[in-house]
Amino acid sequence: MMGIILLGPPGAGKGTQAKKLTEAFSIPQISTGDMLREAVKAGTELGKRAKSFMDAGGLVPDEVVIGIVKERLSAPDCGEGFILDGFPRTIPQAEALDRVTGELGKEIRFVLSLDVDRKELMERLCGRRTCTACGAMYHVAFHPPKAPGKCDKCGGPLIQRDDDKEETIKNRLVNYNKATAPLLDYYKGTGKIRTVMASGEIDAIYASIVKILQ
Repeated sequence: MMGIILLGPPGAGKGTQAKKLTEAFSIPQISTGDMLREAVKAGTELGKRAKSFMDAGGLVPDEVVIGIVKERLSAPDCGEGFILDGFPRTIPQAEALDRVTGELGKEIRFVLSLDVDRKELMERLCGRRTCTACGAMYHVAFHPPKAPGKCDKCGGPLIQRDDDKEETIKNRLVNYNKATAPLLDYYKGTGKIRTVMASGEIDAIYASIVKILQ
């Protein structure tokens, strides 16, 4: 049973590494956003409650999120393990997750904290470009389009989303450090946390993660 939590600031590469781990270990990557969308689409009782908050533009309360997490972790594809990407975000969520995994007879084996130099984070996030037509993602340095400002797939215009502008990113990092960094202290007490230096090549970072898991 391989229960993994990926922690790290925006741009640390959690999603990228989670996808590689999913393929290697045949366990699902679970992000809060995906879970909420699936529950809403399925029309479950908790999904309907979540939708009412989402439609009003508010945050979905912890009790609803935790309920949806429990439903998701109960699914058959989580039998061998799971990768939680972007959850928990706060200590109350972490405490609730401990209760849920205990009730389900599952275990968080590893908490991987992806650590990236702030300057590199800014470069990664500020360089993102998104196609307005098909949603394809590019990066001015690491994955540039063949023709500047145009999507390779559909030819649509590429823009820098407001989320990826420098001032917004600085605010996101401040908020992350306030809310989520205390989780590092919480998990240090469990002996499950491992720090992964997540700067540099994707494959080298992945290799260091696999070494930890083995």
